[in-house]
Amino acid sequence: MYIPNKTYYMKRILLLFTVLLSLTLTAGAKTVQATKEHRELIKQHIYGDYKKMLKLPTGTALKYPYLTPGSRQYAQVLWDWDSWLSDVALRQTLTDTGTEADRQEALKHEQGCVLNYLTYTSLEDGYMPMVVDAESDPNKIKPANIYATNMHKPCLAQHAAFLVQQSGGSAEWLREWFPRMQAFIQNYHDHHRHAETGLYYWQDDLAIGVDNDPSTFFRPKGSSASIYLNCMMYKELRAMSYLAEQLKNGEARTRYALMADSLRDAVREYCWDEKDGMYYSVDLNLVKYTGEPQIIFGKPFVLHQGAPRNYPCLIQRIGCWSGFMTLWAGIATEEQARRMVKENLLDERTFCGTYGVRTLSKLEKMYNLRATNNPSNWQGPLWGISNYMVFRGLADYGLDKEARMMAEKTVALFGEDLKENGALHEYYDPDTGRPIMNPGFQNWNYLVLNMVAWLEGRPVVREF
Repeated sequence: MYIPNKTYYMKRILLLFTVLLSLTLTAGAKTVQATKEHRELIKQHIYGDYKKMLKLPTGTALKYPYLTPGSRQYAQVLWDWDSWLSDVALRQTLTDTGTEADRQEALKHEQGCVLNYLTYTSLEDGYMPMVVDAESDPNKIKPANIYATNMHKPCLAQHAAFLVQQSGGSAEWLREWFPRMQAFIQNYHDHHRHAETGLYYWQDDLAIGVDNDPSTFFRPKGSSASIYLNCMMYKELRAMSYLAEQLKNGEARTRYALMADSLRDAVREYCWDEKDGMYYSVDLNLVKYTGEPQIIFGKPFVLHQGAPRNYPCLIQRIGCWSGFMTLWAGIATEEQARRMVKENLLDERTFCGTYGVRTLSKLEKMYNLRATNNPSNWQGPLWGISNYMVFRGLADYGLDKEARMMAEKTVALFGEDLKENGALHEYYDPDTGRPIMNPGFQNWNYLVLNMVAWLEGRPVVREF
């Protein structure tokens, strides 16, 4: 009779371990079921609620109709990337259930988001505010030193291009404003771009969208070439090229396309980490080599002369969800996308939460789920927008199994919130689904409708 030896058992144990690890990393052990009830609750809530986002001109600052996130905290405030992404969700609502009258009513508010910002963008310096409050003094919206702090995130052209695409390419309403959009891009290029790498950086950590992302939060001014910012700028340059084409401006179309290609190449060169299979932000805060002699040990000495620094930046190996935005932007190569998903996105130790993607890897020492405002917390909690952007990138790369998993998790999360609380929230515990703060938050949470349409095989509205 054959009696298995010790080696046999070790091989069997190793095989079992390998299978279990494979299942964990490729399928996601923590799953939730998105039911038809969840989908119907979401549709019912959003279809009946979206008009609360539509606001008429308000105060002296907001001269055009606009969109707001919808909750009381943001009732009369126009925010940059919030209004753009809310509009993408609004268009899905109108595609699903809106009438022609509904679409015409909404169009004034959609275009008004873009025009309100361009009203405060000068041809001379291209500064564009990131937020316009109904109570703002129009004469004081621009800071004293526009190059010492952040301005509007690079998504204004994307918002405009989205609306132009949705209307079949008609861009005439933008023609007189396009020079201001060009000035805005030139400001970024001249004053927010690191010449040595070609990457764009934040001036400080004011209102960067992902408020307390550790790669920027409390770091020296001008030091963070954020992967989030550079993905946004890549898509912004693509949008500018598209708008120039629709306006029959061939020179501008070519110029912005070349700028986008150059930025894509820079991100691939400096932000991709082959060791981790992940895209990261990079640190630009390096001392410059001057080659000038100093008096050291009583005599002239050129410090570092034998091997001066030959690298322009350092990768910040901080596991932030925004690295996955390279899929959303179309920057990652096919091989890089597969590695990022397998080695990072689906790892339950780091990013893979029960209800979606953690905004910071759970292995980072900064990871926390505190309820905070000013800044909002992006150091671990799940946000509807991060789930959506990761989903969108997965779908664009043909990773349908993983995209379906992300969509199902988001639908289950929001469906349960509506069932238990009758409202959506700003951010959540990624593993329990517990709402953390700000009930009644609409905004980009409504992009769950775009996921539902994708899951159901219906026409899907997507951003430019």
